[in-house]
Amino acid sequence: MSLDDKFVPIRTTIYETVKGIFEKLAQPFGYPENPGMPTIYQMSSEAHVETEFLESLPEHKTLWPPIQRPETWFEMIFGPVPKVEPVQRYIYENKEEGFYNFYIENYKNIFFLPDAISEFIQVRLNICLDISVLELTREALFMACILYTQIVVLRIALLWLIQINPFTVPWCYVSAAVDWVEDVLQGVLPAILGVNISVTVLLGGIGIVADALNHIVFTMPFLPSEGERMKLFIDKQLRDVLVFHYLPISWYRHPIPNELREYWYTERPDILNYMQKSYKNFNIQFLPDRIVQELNHQSSNASSIRHFIPTEMLSNQIFSFSETVQHLFPVNII
Repeated sequence: MSLDDKFVPIRTTIYETVKGIFEKLAQPFGYPENPGMPTIYQMSSEAHVETEFLESLPEHKTLWPPIQRPETWFEMIFGPVPKVEPVQRYIYENKEEGFYNFYIENYKNIFFLPDAISEFIQVRLNICLDISVLELTREALFMACILYTQIVVLRIALLWLIQINPFTVPWCYVSAAVDWVEDVLQGVLPAILGVNISVTVLLGGIGIVADALNHIVFTMPFLPSEGERMKLFIDKQLRDVLVFHYLPISWYRHPIPNELREYWYTERPDILNYMQKSYKNFNIQFLPDRIVQELNHQSSNASSIRHFIPTEMLSNQIFSFSETVQHLFPVNII
């Protein structure tokens, strides 16, 4: 008989005693007739299926701090530059779906911009197909998080080096960059066993923000809500993906950027022909503005000639032309 088996009766007695105490305390409140609040929330079948689907998705795994992968001698000595690890976009084109289609692997921890913000960026800021500006902005924020993390670590190290006065140049700049954040967090976060945890929370918050930048997906020229769930074979494995294809809804609600239409007209007439044939019933302007203006100018000139020349002038011109013909040709031919 083991030592654990000898303590089984004692454990059972303690459990039964505590159970009886709680039952006696609950009897004045109607126990056991009053079951209290339900312990399990009854979700609808659709919400339950959606929750199970999201839980079954894989995670887009990234590490913070980023993994050091030196590729050159310079990076081996001084360290490589940290890089963002975004979700890969796979672009494809075909005759049925068009030329601006792409898909991404569906993860449970990816983020999308709201439709309103995405539409504002595309329409107002004119960032439609070339998202290099957004990518550079994300990388700049990522590098800023890493840089500020190193400044916070340096400020902590200065506390252990009593030979260095953190309020002298150049160390005062490090203190000025970190101390104000620490003072704000100290007024919100309590100390645990007399230990200030504001710096720990600050480093954790910066890590969460930096890691979230890896999971943001830009869906231009589509809106995030246009993604269609599908299953595709990727590397001989069936995976859940989000497909963005056909005509972007922002191109239907708002005019297509003139630079893009000019590119279609001058360099990619195949895309222009596809758009005109596939979406001819949507009343969308696919020609560039200068071509539309030329066509309108020609049609206006033709209509002005047809409607604004007086009838008497036309009859006089015809009469004078007939007299000229009579003078040029012999009488018998006329």
